[in-house]
Amino acid sequence: MKVVKSVKEMHLISGQLRLDGKKIGFVPTMGYLHEGHLSLVRKSKENSDITVVSIFVNPTQFAPTEDLDKYPRDFERDEMLLNQENVDFLFYPDKDEIYPEGFSTFVEVGEITKVLEGESRPNHFKGVTTIVSILFNIVKPHYSVFGQKDAQQASVIRKMTSDLHFDIEIEIAPIVREKDGLAMSSRNVYLNQKEREDALVLSKSLYLAEDLIKKGERDFNVIKEKMIGVISQAETAYLDYIQAVESDSFSKVNLFEKGKSYFVLIACRIGRTRLIDNLLIQIN
Repeated sequence: MKVVKSVKEMHLISGQLRLDGKKIGFVPTMGYLHEGHLSLVRKSKENSDITVVSIFVNPTQFAPTEDLDKYPRDFERDEMLLNQENVDFLFYPDKDEIYPEGFSTFVEVGEITKVLEGESRPNHFKGVTTIVSILFNIVKPHYSVFGQKDAQQASVIRKMTSDLHFDIEIEIAPIVREKDGLAMSSRNVYLNQKEREDALVLSKSLYLAEDLIKKGERDFNVIKEKMIGVISQAETAYLDYIQAVESDSFSKVNLFEKGKSYFVLIACRIGRTRLIDNLLIQIN
């Protein structure tokens, strides 16, 4: 695996790979990799000739009150894991490579970024779409894979890619969970033992929702109340939102309709750590 730190070098490598007829797969990350990230890497390797992974903790998607400075970082560990997965290139730029002095251009997607995470974290998605579009232009991938755990982010990226006519296939890979159900996240490292146990209420509430839907419940308000009951069992939990949305538009819904697919989404603070999780359902 070759580590590339400069934009110019990555441009040259990607350009030559394309001239050679290679299909480039791309997995953008903020590092501190876990099995969820590695599942995306494997998906890229299945669908591409060359896989590029980027590690860049993007400052523009963090609010001043968020955890940019303490966001977990361990480059040597990440490099080892990616070597084990036989990744071809690791793009590891510093901040000045991506945002040089005088940088003032941003990419924004419309309505889908104004709800849920967009309400809770203003300007977050503007930072996400800006960095992803920059990375797309540097790496020049044919294919890029994102995780369903960040379902709204994945939908925003799909919308941006479509609207701006990026010639890139976007794939969304399933959530990877710990054996006890907790969705894998780099931020899980913040949790102490008590909080780690309490964090299971996110997945437990989603499993409850899934069970209720399978049994025929279609009123999301009924489901939501029962989910809140599960969340309230955790002493360290502070609920941000629980919401059902149409899977494509992210329009909020109260009743599930036959023949449509939906996300049930949850954001919850466990202690000081904000976690998100979701369930994708198809109503038959």
